[in-house]
Amino acid sequence: MIEHDVIIVGGGLAGCRAAVEIAKTNPRLRVAVVAKTHPIRSHSVAAQGGIAATLKNVDEQDSWEAHAFDTVKGSDYLADQDAVEILTREAPDVVIDLEHMGVLFSRLPDGRIAQRAFGGHSHKRTCYAADKTGHAILHELVNNLRRYGVVIYDEWYVMRLILEDSQAKGVVMYRIRDGHIEVVRAKAVMFATGGYGRVYNTTSNDYASTGDGLAMTAAAGLPLEDMEFVQFHPTGLYPVGVLISEAVRGEGAYLINSDGHRFMADYAPSRMELAPRDITSRAIVKEIRAGRGIQPDGSAGGPFVHLDVRHLGRDHIMSRIPFCWEEAHRLVGIDAVQQPIPVRPTVHYSMGGIPTNTDGQVRSSAEGLVEGFFAAGETACVSVHGANRLGSNSLLECVVYGKRTGAAIARYVETRKLPDLDEARYLNEAQQQLQSLLDKPGEYRIATVRQAFQDCMTDYCGVFRTESLMQEGLEQLHQIRQQADRIYLDDKDRLWNTELVEALELQSLLAVGEIILSSALNRQESRGAHCREDYTDRDDTNFLKHTLAYYAPAAGVEIRSMPVVITRFEPQERKY
Repeated sequence: MIEHDVIIVGGGLAGCRAAVEIAKTNPRLRVAVVAKTHPIRSHSVAAQGGIAATLKNVDEQDSWEAHAFDTVKGSDYLADQDAVEILTREAPDVVIDLEHMGVLFSRLPDGRIAQRAFGGHSHKRTCYAADKTGHAILHELVNNLRRYGVVIYDEWYVMRLILEDSQAKGVVMYRIRDGHIEVVRAKAVMFATGGYGRVYNTTSNDYASTGDGLAMTAAAGLPLEDMEFVQFHPTGLYPVGVLISEAVRGEGAYLINSDGHRFMADYAPSRMELAPRDITSRAIVKEIRAGRGIQPDGSAGGPFVHLDVRHLGRDHIMSRIPFCWEEAHRLVGIDAVQQPIPVRPTVHYSMGGIPTNTDGQVRSSAEGLVEGFFAAGETACVSVHGANRLGSNSLLECVVYGKRTGAAIARYVETRKLPDLDEARYLNEAQQQLQSLLDKPGEYRIATVRQAFQDCMTDYCGVFRTESLMQEGLEQLHQIRQQADRIYLDDKDRLWNTELVEALELQSLLAVGEIILSSALNRQESRGAHCREDYTDRDDTNFLKHTLAYYAPAAGVEIRSMPVVITRFEPQERKY
């Protein structure tokens, strides 16, 4: 049995920042990060646009209070305001901290960190490294893991959270290279496993974003919070779905329909293309529904709209948003200097997740906490984003709450001893789980079942939702789950069996999808990214509360609630 003081599952920004903080705080602690990819391959590396902080380098009128208000308003008043205050107050310090670690931010002529506009923000406060900000930050954090002696288990798949008597005691993981299984016991377990974009058929997320941490948490009998709030990024590159960063609109790009009209003037006249993502995504879908989308030949009635940067000029495009140009050119053959870019909404981010308090400790209920279990980043829901996340607040959450959770864990484990657990039991159960998958005599290929599931989620729980649509989606999901029980694997070996990983990931996806659909069906209002065409108004009387969803494969999903923390900003109508 492997032993560590702290085991962190996930090698992205939140996990790495927590690991660095623990190791800096107490160098004697044995800290390990385990990830199913190499940490440098974590999805954080794909984050493009920037990280928000009130440095006041470009706009001296900015303040943390303005940042907090923008965030709460953007969340459609579902964010917990105590958590938002921590996020926005600590933002400038964590950015300077990253700079001192060596992160190469873009600069103003006088050498200070550059800042630009981003959707939903009232001031230019987004710090950036061209349009490769996540890449720049993650590389330095991984370098710091090495510097502080953090153990890295890369390309290990975590199969199970060991939770006994309301205490997290460790994890069960297997090495993808050869199928070797290990039990890891630890004084504290932290999940930083990212999002679940692969629940849908078109997403900006990488292939590893399958919601494993969320599914393991739900399987352990713990709730997931606000899972109905799925962020659709307005500008996914058509038809591949990868992200064209909000930084592109921050630099002045136009959204154009088939009439050549900048249609955001009709939906958010004060913010135009820099309206929050939920509003912009719905506007694009409405334009397409109304027949003002664009065909590949340029005629009307097509499935996308245009994102136009031609007026910015080659020098500006190549210096400020080079990755946007690279992606469009490489994937769809568009030269953005000469041609507009085809875009439509793509699944991007999970506002919901594993419920935590502001120290990253996981909740067992609205009132209770789980001993030894922490979470941060996209997989967590401390609820700084509520019903809709503002761009450039996600990297900020990863760094602020990764650091904060790391500090809390370092304090927590000081007085703890390693827990007792039955290693043989967990090894045996894991072996049986893997062998049962290898031995399945089913009739369906994994890819077929996964595609049917992703299409179901996209068709029945997308940008616009209704009760009848989601009910039908749940019925289809139950049929797909039966098919998932009858899959077969072509590869029967344990050596580098990626099909075995896909079979485990499919179980994660199915669980997360059912929780999303059930939570969305229960929320009979429209708020942020959750837009019900049968309940078009926000309903603060009945639904100004968080969803807590408990999952049991046989019994379905039980929905409870938790109050929203309101300290400073009373809910009001959300207009831009």
